[in-house]
Amino acid sequence: MKNVAVLFSGAKDSTFAVYKALAMGLHVKMLLTFVPARSDSYMFHHPNARWAKLHAEAMGIPIVFREVSGEETKEVEEMKEILKSLKPEIEGVVSGALASRYQRVRIDNVCREIGLESFAPHWERPMKDYMSELLMLGFDVIFTAVAAEGLTEKWLGRRLDAEALKDLEKLHEKYGVHVGGEGGEYESFVLDAPIFKKKIRILRAHKEWDGARGEYVIENAELVEKQKSFSES
Repeated sequence: MKNVAVLFSGAKDSTFAVYKALAMGLHVKMLLTFVPARSDSYMFHHPNARWAKLHAEAMGIPIVFREVSGEETKEVEEMKEILKSLKPEIEGVVSGALASRYQRVRIDNVCREIGLESFAPHWERPMKDYMSELLMLGFDVIFTAVAAEGLTEKWLGRRLDAEALKDLEKLHEKYGVHVGGEGGEYESFVLDAPIFKKKIRILRAHKEWDGARGEYVIENAELVEKQKSFSES
């Protein structure tokens, strides 16, 4: 069983990547969260990443936070040095990359250079199948940032459900919005998942909207017990 680090932000793709890594028989040794100094980082998810500690606790997996500049010319080299320092503990890296070759190629290259295996379990999956499986498995996801035509302030804090998925598909047809949010068109935050022992409850949050893009900023959150289903009681 290979020890791996999952590049983790608390969003749907990285959380689903943890699920897939475990299903593949990998041992998730740690979650690795890069915190960029800039909000326009090309490589790393930024909104609400500090709350990833709750996801780690909910899954019972250690988490490591590392700060990076967020600058395009530096952040890949910074990732390389950080992964190199963790190499004694891991044999591979798992990412939630969907279709971004920019991200995938850089992660693959860094891993190859330092002798780690790179896993991308979602890579180039049909988006309708990917999103449908996410919902079928019971992932509870909200939208926390939007930055694409057609994605209005109303999407901030909205849950990803069957109706939201249909709306995303319509926006894809009309404006070309990526259904999975690739390229930063939207960001997400996972409240619950099949691999969570507890779920996350948001206690306080607010919206920031500039007329074209915005964020749902989580100010306070906590872990709470899950309600047992009838079959478990």
